[in-house]
Amino acid sequence: MAQMTMIQAITDAMRTELKNDENVLVFGEDVGQYGGVFRATEGLQSEFGEDRVFDTPLAESGISGLSIGLSLTGFRPVMEIQFFGFVFETMDGISGQMSRLRYRSGGQYNAPVTVRSPFGGGVKTPELHADSLEGLMAQSPGLRVVIPSSPYDAKGLLISSIRDNDPVVFLEHMKLYRSFREEVPEEEYTVDLDKAAVKREGKDVTIVTYGAMVHTSLKAAEQLAEEGIEAEIVDLRTISPIDVDTIVESVKKTNRAVVVQEAQKQAGIANHVVAEINEHAILHLEAPVLRVTAPDTVFPFAAAEDIWLPDYTNVVEKAKTVVNF
Repeated sequence: MAQMTMIQAITDAMRTELKNDENVLVFGEDVGQYGGVFRATEGLQSEFGEDRVFDTPLAESGISGLSIGLSLTGFRPVMEIQFFGFVFETMDGISGQMSRLRYRSGGQYNAPVTVRSPFGGGVKTPELHADSLEGLMAQSPGLRVVIPSSPYDAKGLLISSIRDNDPVVFLEHMKLYRSFREEVPEEEYTVDLDKAAVKREGKDVTIVTYGAMVHTSLKAAEQLAEEGIEAEIVDLRTISPIDVDTIVESVKKTNRAVVVQEAQKQAGIANHVVAEINEHAILHLEAPVLRVTAPDTVFPFAAAEDIWLPDYTNVVEKAKTVVNF
């Protein structure tokens, strides 16, 4: 085992798959010699060569188009969108082409493309860099959307994503890149896609969340425990498709639920999670399912970011509301 940050775990996952499969290619803006804006690909070009790890022009639509063409000829592209706020430049490539390639071809072709990209607030990035746009991807049938919350999950989920025969949008919260370390196996391993993880056991309220909000929710759970409320934390990990069974099993135990996301209330996937709980577990609920989200405005400039983003105190407040309903 090695102590790794999330960014180190992500690099290690790409290195593992570049070694394992000569058809894996890594490319994007500045990912070659420079190693990417966050150094996620640092050292990979020198290790595997310019034919397998290479820079592209500053054109997201071209990056996605290249990925589609390569996937049709047997390669497994790992493309990087430098910040996920720039995904609008390639929405047709991802949501209009990759997502439906298997269906369109009657199963003759698939698009084993992994779309890596950083996103998320709390690090004071410029406009269009931090936006939580995962809901756009989750509402595109044919795409998997994966968001890890820890170094261990990041490595295992990224290896699973690269090996998957359908397109995976793999989103990496910038605040988690170097915020902590944990033990990560140096050898290869996988973490199942489409499977949530219970990060904390509890009996009084289920908190369903993903990404950086997992850690916000865990902090809230510590505060709640001091007040005699034991919260169960469910980390979705894959937000499309979501693991309904794990969510429902938890809600049946606690009889109450709060859904936490960094995205605005009208965005993200909280609304979908609430709908699934209502459809599958409404008779087990003793209170309405509440949400903790950002306000329904555009992402603010850095000076207002801290008051705009959801905080652990917001999670504590909503959890106490459902427990005392």
